[in-house]
Amino acid sequence: MKTIFEKSKGVDGISLCDSVDEITFMQDSFLRSNKPDLPQLSELEVLRHYKELSDMNFCIEKGFYPLGSCTMKYNPKVNELLASLDGFANLHPCMSDEDVQGALELMYNLQEELKKITGMDAITLQPAAGAHGELTGMMIIKKYFELKGEKRKKVIIPDSAHGTNPASAHLCGFDVIPVASNDKGQVDIDALKLILDKDVAAIMMTNPNTLGIFEENVLEISKLMHENGSLLYYDGANFNAIMGYTNPELMGFDVVHLNLHKTFATPHGGGGPGAGPVAVTEQLREFLPAPYIDFDGEKYYRNYNIKHSIGQVKAFFGNFGVLVRAYAYILMMGNNLKKASENAVLNANYLKEKLKHAYLLPYDEPCMHEFVLSGDWQKENGVSTLNIAKSLMDENTHPPTVYFPLIVHEAMMIEPTESETKERLDDFVKVMLKIADEVKLDPEKFIHAPHTTPVKRIDETLAARKPDLKFKLEK
Repeated sequence: MKTIFEKSKGVDGISLCDSVDEITFMQDSFLRSNKPDLPQLSELEVLRHYKELSDMNFCIEKGFYPLGSCTMKYNPKVNELLASLDGFANLHPCMSDEDVQGALELMYNLQEELKKITGMDAITLQPAAGAHGELTGMMIIKKYFELKGEKRKKVIIPDSAHGTNPASAHLCGFDVIPVASNDKGQVDIDALKLILDKDVAAIMMTNPNTLGIFEENVLEISKLMHENGSLLYYDGANFNAIMGYTNPELMGFDVVHLNLHKTFATPHGGGGPGAGPVAVTEQLREFLPAPYIDFDGEKYYRNYNIKHSIGQVKAFFGNFGVLVRAYAYILMMGNNLKKASENAVLNANYLKEKLKHAYLLPYDEPCMHEFVLSGDWQKENGVSTLNIAKSLMDENTHPPTVYFPLIVHEAMMIEPTESETKERLDDFVKVMLKIADEVKLDPEKFIHAPHTTPVKRIDETLAARKPDLKFKLEK
């Protein structure tokens, strides 16, 4: 496809004035000596060009996203409509509390709903995303121990945790101590006991973990940590699997972040926008970022009176548009939030059972919302997990997360979400079984996949380290 510069025909799409005025009020050094090198097309041709570009994109309205580790469920369009209402979209963050009572009420109500859903006692909506929520949680834990006069320096992180956990702990000055998984893909309790000492501030856990497996011994872990004077941090990235069935408070956690852009159906693609509220138990309320939204019985207001606050972690009040979408989703789902988790878990187990005979399943346990296969059997024929992921693009299917978690060789993490129908899941099964069969017959075909996409095989490492974002027209 030609670029818009290559399509340029010297035709103006719009004329702003009939004459050219002399600009005499500016210094010559600020004026162009030549016309800007911009493409010139009619308005209709511009529209056609960008429509063609849009058609080349893959999106959730176009095909299936089995993208484990990053829930990519359908975002109801009514949420987009509500977030775009003038009363929300055109607010200025510096407006007084008296002039934004509706927005503050929405955020207060969202806080209350998230507290119920998590079982926690207090919450901040400020963090901009999941990893930002992790950092906020670690800052709270650090200040908690500093106030107690304890200089605990260690944070324990399971080898099945999300990859941002170690970075968040390290950024707060903690030493990261890994703990291994057992043969069921869960935290090895005996290994945990060996590394647990009075220098451990907390453990960061994802439950279900990145293998999609629920930590059966979470209550024992909680007891061990609390008896040691340590805290438990809950990574809520996989919260989509447990809504309504359990919550972090019941599991014994002290701090939790939620990914509104995963669990509560707000946009997630393209690196944002996101939101990562952090909820805490009563003993940590006084450390929350300031302000949070409060209500005095008559009006809603931003409460800055937080005794030992870690300070503000996001300019103004976070990504407000995402908060509107999440609140709309919660209101729309109501008690069916539990049904969403139920269907997500059902869909994942259905796919796992259909595929585990064609692909290696390292941990053959009941899964939650996602599961991890290995491409080791296909690798024996010279076809890697990356090759399989690329070939899925030829089948109108987004590749799953690959090579993560690191404890599974040639990993493929698959998460169907609750949004997908059985028919769509069956289509995915057919594609995956077809690939498994063809790998044995014609492995060479997969080495150069994808074959039908607008952009063929690229060097992802080079693209990430040396992105080429500027088009150069050869004359």
